[in-house]
Amino acid sequence: MKQPIVSVLLALASAPALAQETIIVTADRTGEARDSAVLAAGIVDAEAIIETGAQHPAELINRVPGAYLHRGNGAEHLTAIRSPVLTGGAGAGSFLYLEDGVPLRAAGFSNVNGLFEAVPALADGIEVLRGPGSALQGSNGLHGVINLRLPEAGSNYLEAEAGSFGRYRGRGMSAWQGGYVALGLQHEDGWRDAAGLDRQSGVVRLNGTASDVDWRLTLSAVNLNQETAGFIFGTDAYKDEAASRVNGDPEAFRDAYAVRASLRLDGRAGAWDWTLTPYLRSNAMDFLMHFLPSEALEESGHDSVGFQASFNRNWDGIALVLGADIDRTRGYLRETQERPTIFSFVQGDHYDYDVDADVAAVYGQTRWSLSDRLDLQAGLRVEHTRYDYRNALDDNVVGRFLRLADREDDFTTVTPHLGFNWSVDAAASVFGRIARGARAPQTAELYRLQPNQIIDEIDPETIDSIELGYRRGFASGGRLEVVAFSMTKENVFFRDADGFNVTDGKTTHDGVELELSYPLSPGLRLDLGAVWAEHRYAFDRNVGNQSEVVRDGAAIDTAPEWLWNARLNWEVTASTRLAAEWVHVGEYQTNAANTRAYDGHDVVNLRARHDFNEGLTGFIAVRNAFDTRYAERADFAFGNDRYFPGEPRAVSIGLRWEY
Repeated sequence: MKQPIVSVLLALASAPALAQETIIVTADRTGEARDSAVLAAGIVDAEAIIETGAQHPAELINRVPGAYLHRGNGAEHLTAIRSPVLTGGAGAGSFLYLEDGVPLRAAGFSNVNGLFEAVPALADGIEVLRGPGSALQGSNGLHGVINLRLPEAGSNYLEAEAGSFGRYRGRGMSAWQGGYVALGLQHEDGWRDAAGLDRQSGVVRLNGTASDVDWRLTLSAVNLNQETAGFIFGTDAYKDEAASRVNGDPEAFRDAYAVRASLRLDGRAGAWDWTLTPYLRSNAMDFLMHFLPSEALEESGHDSVGFQASFNRNWDGIALVLGADIDRTRGYLRETQERPTIFSFVQGDHYDYDVDADVAAVYGQTRWSLSDRLDLQAGLRVEHTRYDYRNALDDNVVGRFLRLADREDDFTTVTPHLGFNWSVDAAASVFGRIARGARAPQTAELYRLQPNQIIDEIDPETIDSIELGYRRGFASGGRLEVVAFSMTKENVFFRDADGFNVTDGKTTHDGVELELSYPLSPGLRLDLGAVWAEHRYAFDRNVGNQSEVVRDGAAIDTAPEWLWNARLNWEVTASTRLAAEWVHVGEYQTNAANTRAYDGHDVVNLRARHDFNEGLTGFIAVRNAFDTRYAERADFAFGNDRYFPGEPRAVSIGLRWEY
């Protein structure tokens, strides 16, 4: 099997080629040709967003090699980018989620469901940087960055869809010269009991020019009401559809809202181009912690004001960007248990604290054209984070909860990178990069402690990365990119099976990513995003629960070696398009001791679209066409196999009117 794959890649590498000119903006905020970048960036463009009609952002992100979202109930998800599927503080703080370059949340107040407050249905494109961000991205861009790009200019359209399990989805946009309004609505009853979802999102954008300064005002908002369905228990329980539909936590919910405003100003002063972006954000969430015996209610939120500034200059083959980011946030967290005391989960208030967070960063990044074929890029970012924590309850231990006295904490991170892009010929290039990523601890990691846990031992996590890649465009319109990466992460913070914080963990992450788009014949195109990777522990940790003993060299749980998303797109006629998608998730370990595993799965999705006239399009999608029984997430905890079961076959049909 391996030899034919190698032969195909060699044939593609030697085929006639033509460079592509897709533009990415996340890497340097100003926009550069994707095929001249020194780092690997996956793109989901506007056409893919329309054609997919995603009911969950996983349907879009999972097309990118090296990226994978484990889909939970409704809008819930856990993220992996060149990483295992991360949970808790690691899941919240290891990925940076942006909207037009502005973080969706403040760095220390991230949400493990990182795209809860995003508007992917209204986006014009999604960029995924794999590996540490550049010098222009800050804390949390440890394993990767996801940037949702909103449309620069609007268009008029209405779209409506209905489907299985009480699903209804609608979106639309009204545009005029200098702005637009876009709205998205989503409802689903849920295929599991008491697992409904309602989500409303909106974007308003205005732009213009005043005194030689281009300005762009963006307002976006999301409201989400989610009924949550938890794990099902028992070996291979996901194979029983009737059992999978049962929700053992019918009272569980998440209610969240987010509002954001940003004003981007672009101008020129002498030889320098400048961009200033002040912004405001407000987030809040109420969450019933159904997975704990306490079933406590968590109330959290934060409000921020921030400012991004960058200055760019180009001369004699040198491009230079200098900048600064400032963010001030006031956040809070309350945790209250109404149930009677059970074990060490005591009735009453567990935590009630506020945190003021100040983040200030300066950065510089430059690119030299040493010749017509070789570019070098170097960048450095210095970021300082300060937390001012205030406890509203008594400073003591109550049951399993440790409430700290008021305190201040400071963290400084330095993240350099160095990369190159060498043009082999007019359409092929070799590129590579060494980089460091870092994240300051999340506020919940620092101040939501348990007895015997020591806050002063918590340091920023760092990851050191090296990658080497080859990319080539084809005269037929195709593209190939292969990237090998190796990363080592230190000061890894997680909570072990005994309930104690580990602050000095170490992990390694090595793999090869493949992205291919190739026309097989006129009207028929193959798109493939695939990754092979190993994610391993690089330290030992003994705990009382033998199923979670960590040993140096063991595979990290919930880290498939193989992931791929393959799509055949067939333009049958100028009006009719068909698509078949094969999603593969390989076998992975479900506990740290590597004694339990999930076999993996394969799911096939089918889509069709037909243009009835110039502006009206009908579409239909059949997800999980073969009705495969599988697990979106498999885990082993407290002596039990447990799963988020995968959804059975589902059909949806809709219309899109562009006018």
